[in-house]
Amino acid sequence: MSKSREPVESLILYYLFKWSIVSPMLHLYFRGRIYGAENVPTSGPLVVVSNHASDFDPPILSNCMRRPVAFMAKEELFKVPILKQAITLYGAYPVKRESADRSAIRSAIQSLENGWATGVFLQGTRTPDGRITEPKLGAALIAAKAKAPLLPVSLWGTHAISVKGLIVPQSVPLTIRIGKVIDAPTSSDREELEALTQRCATEINAMHDLGR
Repeated sequence: MSKSREPVESLILYYLFKWSIVSPMLHLYFRGRIYGAENVPTSGPLVVVSNHASDFDPPILSNCMRRPVAFMAKEELFKVPILKQAITLYGAYPVKRESADRSAIRSAIQSLENGWATGVFLQGTRTPDGRITEPKLGAALIAAKAKAPLLPVSLWGTHAISVKGLIVPQSVPLTIRIGKVIDAPTSSDREELEALTQRCATEINAMHDLGR
């Protein structure tokens, strides 16, 4: 049995935060719909890959996985009061944008070795409409090094949560679609990683195009 990435106290706080705040917000305030939850492996290492359009994506996506997910999040979010505490509690760890952040990759691999799922936004940054246009190889590389399968997930509607000039998140309908597990890459060969990355992007965009 693999050891837990976090102490029991942290996991208790994680689930308390999930069921008292994140889950009610998702289902009541955002009228969230979740499809494919049965596709999520309940144990073992797993790389969750998704599109990205909002700073609220990490807790929303983690909430739908039925298990803790350690997420890469841009380091700027760890400077925002309240949000910093929320995403840290939810297992997030900082990653520097526009650079190969080896510490973030090591954190991802460590969480996988300890039996956690780790979450990676396939494009590495937000896109205006939530579609993936320039997928990065990071998720496939992590999966190759940790010999972990990947799980493609689509977040639909999160791009409309935040409106410039408004502090309160908008009550917009959200739909989360969880695809089928994709086997881990057999090597770190760039050609294989590129093919796997493109497959993830194609599947995520196809789910996203289904809309609400």
